[in-house]
Amino acid sequence: MSTDILSGLPARHASGQRSGITSICSAHPLVVEAALLEGIATGSPVLIEATCNQVNQEGGYTGMTPADFRRFVEAIAARLGFDTGRLILGGDHLGPNPWKHLPSEEAMQRAETMMDVFVRAGFTKIHLDTSMGCAGEPVALSDALTAARAARLAKVAERAAAEAGYDLPVYIVGTEVPIPGGAMEALDHLELTKPEAALETIEVHRRAFAALGLQDAFSRAIGAVVQPGVEFGNENVVVYDGSKAVALRGVLKQMPQFIFEAHSTDYQPQEALSALVRDGFAILKVGPGLTFALREALYGLDQIAAFLDRLPEEETLRGKMERLLLAEPKNWEKYYHGDAQELRLQRHFSYSDRIRYYWPHPQASTAVDALLQRLDGRAIPETLISQYLGPLYPAVAAGKVKATPKALMVEAVRNVVRSYNHASSPTAKV
Repeated sequence: MSTDILSGLPARHASGQRSGITSICSAHPLVVEAALLEGIATGSPVLIEATCNQVNQEGGYTGMTPADFRRFVEAIAARLGFDTGRLILGGDHLGPNPWKHLPSEEAMQRAETMMDVFVRAGFTKIHLDTSMGCAGEPVALSDALTAARAARLAKVAERAAAEAGYDLPVYIVGTEVPIPGGAMEALDHLELTKPEAALETIEVHRRAFAALGLQDAFSRAIGAVVQPGVEFGNENVVVYDGSKAVALRGVLKQMPQFIFEAHSTDYQPQEALSALVRDGFAILKVGPGLTFALREALYGLDQIAAFLDRLPEEETLRGKMERLLLAEPKNWEKYYHGDAQELRLQRHFSYSDRIRYYWPHPQASTAVDALLQRLDGRAIPETLISQYLGPLYPAVAAGKVKATPKALMVEAVRNVVRSYNHASSPTAKV
């Protein structure tokens, strides 16, 4: 696995080149397949990241360790013929967050174990996130303590990388990001990171790394996470406005070793994504937006099957998912608010896409399989694709995409990946 493209991002930006990379933050096999197929089509590297809650030494909510996740991705790559030499694996928000309910020392020890297994599994892009308080601590920690804990984890990463034989990791620092999965309330504006705060984040981490003799490791710190003014809630999206980020992006001239990493860029228009890369937010992270597109395709196919076979609501995929969501509300009930109709809308169609946590559930898998089997081998009329899967119709009508359920689902996700890859290309127009 090569991290060369990541290491070169700051120099390319500093020299006036505009280029970036898409960070695919999903463990859904069809999303991974779509991203790798785009990589094959364009000959470009593919960066896939796993978060600390999603994948860790205890399995996370996917049930996968970092080594499992690598095998999972590489198995898809082998099936598709994607060269894993162009695959970059990243660990996102690596720190004590999964164990923040524990005393800090115990949480940090578990975080050290997690860091060790991530790096030994060949994850070479590491986002250090130790900003959260543990049991008995404030919710947010001081910059100095956050940086000290980040350096402590970097020391573990350096030792593991030296012993494992993979590329030495590149690091992302800074944690001024929204909660995973987007904000819970409607948004009308955001506070951007102040330029002086971005500079201080870099400096305090530089000092913390130096205190542990990790100057070489810090020379591979390439990115800082800041808030550029992009976010999505359950119901709306705050679109990037470059005019408001002039001062923030200007600080990159004072720290040419770095670019910015932009979280929660899901649902940004193409022009906004291109403007982010132009302005130095060279790593664009996307997650829920990919599974949102997949859910749209599934529900479109569901509507087609319901029309063709005159299915009652309770036999549709959406009806089955509604029963599952109501029976097991733990992944959405704390995040969605409103009356019964508003909750029903959000359960299925929220930008936060918390329905994505349910697709691996046995009941959901069975329901999806039933839908696909219902349509398997049948000619799906192009007019129904136009009606229920409109964005995919032009490619189907032109013969570029087969009118089969699997091909349509993959293409729905590839459309999103394509927009990010286009924005990250040096030739993209803003």
